[in-house]
Amino acid sequence: MTVTASTTPPPAAELPATTSLRPRRRSRGAALPYLLLLPALLLELLVHLVPMVIGVVMSFKELTQFFVRDWGSAPWTGLGNYRVAVRFDAPVGQALLHSFLITCGFTALSVGLSWLLGTAAAILTQQGFRGRALLRGVFLVPYALPVYAAVITWSFMFQRDNGLVNHVLHDQLRLASGHPFWLIGGNSFAALVTVSVWRSWPFAFLCLTAGLQNIPRELYEAAAMDGAGIWQQVRRITLPSLRPVNQVLVLVLFLWTFNDFNTPYVLFGKSAPAAADVISIHIYQSSFITWNFGSGAAMSVLLLLFLLLVTVGYLVATARGRDADA
Repeated sequence: MTVTASTTPPPAAELPATTSLRPRRRSRGAALPYLLLLPALLLELLVHLVPMVIGVVMSFKELTQFFVRDWGSAPWTGLGNYRVAVRFDAPVGQALLHSFLITCGFTALSVGLSWLLGTAAAILTQQGFRGRALLRGVFLVPYALPVYAAVITWSFMFQRDNGLVNHVLHDQLRLASGHPFWLIGGNSFAALVTVSVWRSWPFAFLCLTAGLQNIPRELYEAAAMDGAGIWQQVRRITLPSLRPVNQVLVLVLFLWTFNDFNTPYVLFGKSAPAAADVISIHIYQSSFITWNFGSGAAMSVLLLLFLLLVTVGYLVATARGRDADA
């Protein structure tokens, strides 16, 4: 008598319970990335958002040196600090407006020159030649140096009597009639722009060099066969292809330069000359020199709102430009 194996499936109660565990395992796997990001989010809240909220609260208080020990007991002024800051017919408002205009001019020159030098250097080093890697490494030295060491070196070079700048301009090239002051007076603005461009343009060069690697060589070869010169290739191929990179690069350089505190502080000290009184140093003086932390906090909030407005407007304008091109 032979016994045949039954091929009928077991009852539902006897099936393994692996299928019921799959959704639970998937939910745990989906939550893992958020759990890994949680420490970074908490640190972001502690480092950035919490001080920002405290600064906004301080801007509504009459926080002077009399309430530094217990700033929570400082009286509320509402929008009083903001009214004082935007009254441009008063001394505080006039000084803030002057600093804002100086910062706008400084940012425009620094960002424009940094982008121009970075673009020229990236295009010139695009073709392969002997020593290109070494030259690219030399170009990136200002970006790799610590800011304090680099700016202190520039401050020694800008010294009136024994600085390298006056030695080259006056003693070597005979371009200056005397030894001008660079760290005080009207020339301080030119000194600040020079140091800022020297520090910023290698970053533009690095970003644009990476962007040039994505442009196919066939486009340049076809343009050369059609008789296009170097300038026509740059204008018709290189710059349009680098537009996405330039849109991000210009915004980053603008935010970095407009908020730059380290360069003018190390170059001029706690009190910058009137010609180089950028808004970051002006807010620092209003807060820590005159001990009016409420007014300084209000100026910081106004600066934050201005930067947010410019950033949103810039992003909207660039998005519309992309949509129009598409």
